[in-house]
Amino acid sequence: MKKKTLALTMAMALVLSLAACGNSNADVATESTAAATTEAATEAATTEAATEASTEAAEAVADEKSEGVMTYEEYMAADLDSEVVIEAYVQAKQSWWEDKATLYTQDQDGAYFIYNAACSEEDYAKLVPGTKIKVTGYKTEWSGEVEIAEGATFEIEEGSYIAPVTDVTDLLGTDDLINYQNQFVAFKGMTVEAAGQDADGNDVAFLYNWDGSGEDGNDLYFNVSLNGQTYTFTVESYLCDNTTDVYNAVKNLKIGDTVDMEGFLYWYEGVNPHITSVTVK
Repeated sequence: MKKKTLALTMAMALVLSLAACGNSNADVATESTAAATTEAATEAATTEAATEASTEAAEAVADEKSEGVMTYEEYMAADLDSEVVIEAYVQAKQSWWEDKATLYTQDQDGAYFIYNAACSEEDYAKLVPGTKIKVTGYKTEWSGEVEIAEGATFEIEEGSYIAPVTDVTDLLGTDDLINYQNQFVAFKGMTVEAAGQDADGNDVAFLYNWDGSGEDGNDLYFNVSLNGQTYTFTVESYLCDNTTDVYNAVKNLKIGDTVDMEGFLYWYEGVNPHITSVTVK
């Protein structure tokens, strides 16, 4: 919460022909200044309280669940292959084809990866970031990734929420990182390492596909390190194709660059962050 600082300055030019008159005017001026300061402080406090109340109310609305809808904790505790009903907010659209949509969604408590939900092209266009949806489907796990599986259905509801980015740099290499699965996260101060070698045997900063077998337009894979440990990151072409800033930023990376990144923490066969923003420091 940003605090407002109020400064009140009063300049008084008084002609003191009589000492008694000068004292009287000074007293009046002091009282006026004190009153103005008190009024300004009260107004600032009232504004701050109103802003804080408004923010808390917005968060409460964003986190409110309809009857029969699971909380994130209940969803994570549910058995695999059981039917789940959740409400969440679209953060990014991964792909659409053959009337199926794959989405990154999130609420105040966690994130839900929605895989191949039934979705018309018309409805897909409506799923802008922040859109609230109610999803019914079956919870499943694929190579470590917990998701709501193909065949899920959804309804668009009233409400909007964009999740703030969470810095999880310090959690890399720890078991706690999985608690942020599919959330929008940040990694800061990472060093670009060689991802592999080109046809001439030279070290390169990225590969098309994990093994370098692809071409421009395919997924990009690159390695970054922190505190002596190296991690693989991905720019997924379904989410960020080769016309996006992040795709081209990775293509311009140089080994040794220090970068900050943002994206979604996907968990396919271990941590596999899908990056949507890269800034070279």
